Amino acid sequence: MKIKCRSVYAEGVAQRGSYAKGVAKREEILERALAVIAREGYRGASVKEIADAVGLSQAGLLHYFDSKEELFTEILRKRDEVDMVHYAPLSPEEKEERADLRHGYLDVIRHNRDVPGLVQLFSRLSVDAADPQHPAHKYFIERNDTLRAVFAHALAQRQSAGELTARVDPETLARIFQAVADGMQIQWMLDPDVDMAATVDALFDALTTPKKDGTRDAAS
Repeated sequence: MKIKCRSVYAEGVAQRGSYAKGVAKREEILERALAVIAREGYRGASVKEIADAVGLSQAGLLHYFDSKEELFTEILRKRDEVDMVHYAPLSPEEKEERADLRHGYLDVIRHNRDVPGLVQLFSRLSVDAADPQHPAHKYFIERNDTLRAVFAHALAQRQSAGELTARVDPETLARIFQAVADGMQIQWMLDPDVDMAATVDALFDALTTPKKDGTRDAAS
């Protein structure tokens, strides 16, 4: 009986160890994939290219994902995690420094200019994900809902402070900002001279409430 119990325990430990190794390998794949797409672009980042970067065959790579579409979906999810580390507040000091909605949002948009392959991947999958059966459908629905909720909350605070026009409700404003940012990415891919951040910044200017002297504060 003791031998059997030890055997079951050992098997459980082995399974947990195998699972942990699988999770670690999956994370390595996603991190390497981000680098490959940033370097080679979306079209140049084939499954083979990503597999070579982590020392796996294509079949070995897809062992960790149900399909190529799921792989690319998880790459976008990983990008969001990385961006959160760089652009979301992690401490009270950073929270104070990054409390400016306008500047934080524009920083993310400017960063996107440096990773055109990821912008291409995001735009391509966002169209394909309109199909409810696509692996990226749930990702985009959840991401968009979360982004708009956070943005709407911040905009509502600025409206309450009298810094932003209250003629449009914050939920609608959040959707407008998202639509403008997504649309500017498409324009930028067609014409790299387009300044995405400057256009979104102009939208902030247009919505900022004038002060009594006629000047405008930056919407934070």
